Amino acid sequence: MADPVAVSGHGPTLRIDKYLWFVRLCKSRSNAQKLAEDGHIRVNGRRIERAHAPVRAGDLITFPEAEGVRVVRVTALPTRRGGAPEAQGCYEELTVGH
Repeated sequence: MADPVAVSGHGPTLRIDKYLWFVRLCKSRSNAQKLAEDGHIRVNGRRIERAHAPVRAGDLITFPEAEGVRVVRVTALPTRRGGAPEAQGCYEELTVGH
């Protein structure tokens, strides 16, 4: 398995699909992959069209949900899909202003 350290030296990264699944923002990794590949996810305002796009601590992730749009800030990169309290410690929920 690949080391999560970025080649560019900007710190550790994790695939967007794995991140969303690990922190329980998507029910399955395949759902996260589909969201990314269909272009429904933005990282730091840039549209993502591939499931292997990297995310780092501090990145903003914007994606659709049934109730509207959700925006979260990555605070930590998990190493596994843990329980809900562990997952919630890896992101900060942000509100979208209207």
